[in-house]
Amino acid sequence: MTTVLIADDQPLQRFGFRMLLESQEDMTVVGEAANGAEAARMAAELTPDVVLMDVRMPGLDGIEATRRIVATGGRTRILILTTFDLDEYAYAGLRAGASGFLVKDAQPEELLSGIRAVATGDAVVAPSLTRRLLDAYVHHLPAPTEDPDSPDPRLAALTDRESEILRVLGQGWTNTEIAERLHLAESTVKTHVGRILAKTGSRDRVQAVILAYDTKLVRPS
Repeated sequence: MTTVLIADDQPLQRFGFRMLLESQEDMTVVGEAANGAEAARMAAELTPDVVLMDVRMPGLDGIEATRRIVATGGRTRILILTTFDLDEYAYAGLRAGASGFLVKDAQPEELLSGIRAVATGDAVVAPSLTRRLLDAYVHHLPAPTEDPDSPDPRLAALTDRESEILRVLGQGWTNTEIAERLHLAESTVKTHVGRILAKTGSRDRVQAVILAYDTKLVRPS
């Protein structure tokens, strides 16, 4: 059973989400929050599998709430809801640690499959779309504080092959494309990706792509 916390300042929106989610045999809504502060507090108390997080809420917004929830190091995953599919909020949400985003006018099936994917540790953003987001907003990245020529410590444990795969992940390649282009079995690619996530402390593929940008393995096109 996947447990979900709904965070949205619109009561009617929360009601609609609850009705949809509780119509599913494998989902249950454990709470509703009307703002980001409530979402962060309730996520700590209820430890849901997924928080369905609106961005624009009074007081503490969904981005800061996401950042606080992720900072606890718990198992809760965040699925951001945005109005536009390529806007600064989606970018900020992913940078804050969200595992994906969906637009609010997504089909019910998309929302349900997105929640299920996030709950199992997958990312609900196509790699190519993640790269478009980062290319669009990469000028917001903070300037490096360390010597730009020194290796980033987050990459130190990676093998040469893992570094290569992280680089092409950042370029938007899927597992299938990596397997075909690097002449590897897809199961081997999945193993490498899992090791990359573990070694770099990335929560999912989206965070690995962001890491590739942060460490300059990938530069905006």
